[in-house]
Amino acid sequence: MELNGVEIEDTFAEAFPIKIARILITGSTRRWAMVAAQEATGFGTSVIMCPAEAGIEKVVDGSETPDGRPGVYIYICTFGYKSLEEQLLKRLGQCVLTAPTAAMWNGLPNAEKQFDTGFKLKFFGDGFESETNIGGRKAYKIPMMQGDFITEHSIGAQEGIAGGNFFIMADTQMTALTAAENAADSIMMQTGTITPFPGGIVASGSKVGFTNYKFMKATTNEKFSPSIKAKIKDTNVPADVNAIYEIVINGLDTESISRSMKAGIAAAVRVPGVKKISAGNYGGTLGPHKFYLKDLI
Repeated sequence: MELNGVEIEDTFAEAFPIKIARILITGSTRRWAMVAAQEATGFGTSVIMCPAEAGIEKVVDGSETPDGRPGVYIYICTFGYKSLEEQLLKRLGQCVLTAPTAAMWNGLPNAEKQFDTGFKLKFFGDGFESETNIGGRKAYKIPMMQGDFITEHSIGAQEGIAGGNFFIMADTQMTALTAAENAADSIMMQTGTITPFPGGIVASGSKVGFTNYKFMKATTNEKFSPSIKAKIKDTNVPADVNAIYEIVINGLDTESISRSMKAGIAAAVRVPGVKKISAGNYGGTLGPHKFYLKDLI
C-alpha cells in the first residue's frame, strides 16, 4: 500500500483512555494568548514522567471567544479526574493568572464533568474579587496590579484518547524533520486533537519497559533506531532509512484522532525522501483503541 509513492505499512497505532480538560485562553493579542497557553502546557509531553500531557489544539480569533479577543485552546490530560483537577488548578493558577492580559474560559461547557477551577482561583482576590457575566458565562473579576483577571467559573472535562501515532521514516534526519514539521502543522489545523511532544514531534520514540535495564519503565525503541540497525537482528528500520520521527496525538474521540492522523500522514508523504510510514503498537496490550493506517489512506 502506497500514498504518493511512499510505503504505508499495514499496521496500527495503539492508543489508550485518558481524561481531557479543554481550556480557552484569551489575551489582548494573539501573542499574549499564546504565551499563556505555552506556559500552561509546559512539562506535558508524556505521562511516563510528566504530571500531565498537555498541548495546544488551535488558535481562534475574537469572533469565537466570549470576550471578543484572540484565543488559544489547550488540552490538559491525565489518567484520573482527581489528578486532572489538581493539574488544572496548578497550571492555570500559576501560568495563566500570572500572564499579561490573559483570561480563561471553559472549553467544554456542555461536558458532564465540570471542575470549579475558576471559583477556586477567585480566592486569589483575597475578598476583593467580584462575580460578573461575560458572553452569557458566569465568571469572576480578580483585581490585580495590571487590572482585572477574568476567569470563568467552571472548566469542563471528558473521557478522551491518548497515544494515536505514526512514524515517519526518511533517508536523512532533515528530510524526516521537514516531513514531521509538515505533519505537525497540518494537525494543528484540525479540531479535537493535540500533539503534546516538543513542536508536535517525538525524537525519542520509546518503548514500554526495557531490554536490559530493569529499573526503567520506558526505554529507547531499538528496533526503530537507525544508528544501530546493523546491530539489531530483528530491526524494523529499512536499509535506506536513516532517521525516524514519531507524531503522537491525543484527542477527544476516535474520529478526531483519525482525522488528524490522516491529515498528518498526507502532509508527511509530500516530502521527497520519505520512504515509509509506520506506527507504534504492542499488539493491543497497551490500550483498547486501534487506528489502522490502511483505513486512513
